[in-house]
Amino acid sequence: MAKKRRPIDFGIANPDDLFSTQEERDEAKLKKIYEVSLDEIDPFPEHPFKVKDDEDMMNLVESVKANGIITPATLRKKEDGRYEIISGHRRKRACELAGLTTLRSEIVDMTRDEATIFMVESNFQRTTILPSEKAFAYKMRLEAMKRQAGRLSKENVSPVATDLRGKRSDEMLGEMIGEGKDNVRRYIRLTELNPALLDMVDDGQIALRPAVELSYLPKEQQKDLCESIEMEQCTPTHAQAIRMRKMSEAGKLTPEAIEAIMLEEKPNQKERIVLRGDRFGKLFPKDLPVSKREDFVAAAMEYYGKYLSRKDRENER
Repeated sequence: MAKKRRPIDFGIANPDDLFSTQEERDEAKLKKIYEVSLDEIDPFPEHPFKVKDDEDMMNLVESVKANGIITPATLRKKEDGRYEIISGHRRKRACELAGLTTLRSEIVDMTRDEATIFMVESNFQRTTILPSEKAFAYKMRLEAMKRQAGRLSKENVSPVATDLRGKRSDEMLGEMIGEGKDNVRRYIRLTELNPALLDMVDDGQIALRPAVELSYLPKEQQKDLCESIEMEQCTPTHAQAIRMRKMSEAGKLTPEAIEAIMLEEKPNQKERIVLRGDRFGKLFPKDLPVSKREDFVAAAMEYYGKYLSRKDRENER
């Protein structure tokens, strides 16, 4: 068999190098920045990070009006010719509010999974990240990691399952983002909560651990719990959430059982009076929101107290 000959290096430069200057070659290595029309840009599918028109956004809008977009957004071109934001959803919104028509952007060539990982990492640079944002971001990134490694199969369908090569995927993700694998799994469980309960987690009304327990309740029972929380104006403790989960698994968690648990006195809970049932419900004006009932009761009691005082003074005469 003839030996394969090695190509001979005659010391001749690459043709591109022969017909370009050093300045042009250096420029070719730089990132290409473009002004892309806002009308041609789509958000990242199921983007887990919220874009709010809050005070921070208004500050960003003022900065954009004064200085433009300092740090370019990162986009990838889609098959239909449009662009998809990988990093820069808040900057795009700021441009819209500032009255601009284009977004200063870098165009990159990435697969969907590469873009997902980049999107999550870039948003983790923010100072404040809500539990719900972590939950969906961790889930998206974990699934992208598995697809990249070829691990999504019938034998490995759990979003937090074991890596087929011997190392847990959630453990690998935890090492990358500086989060314990147990916390990664807890946050991902939050994606099973209904929106109302998830909002309570974001607002700090429900802590992470009880929220994880509640995520195992079927959607209908989660709905019943939301109604009980609104009625009783309190949220379950970790111990109560565990009991609800166990009762649910045993088929014993009825709306009445949820209400009974929620009515239990909790540690450090202030004494309160709960008005429920038709006897009190029909006394409230029909158009009075539930959130205003406490004020209505307080005003009525104050008025009634004045009435009793007046009656006492009349009786003393």
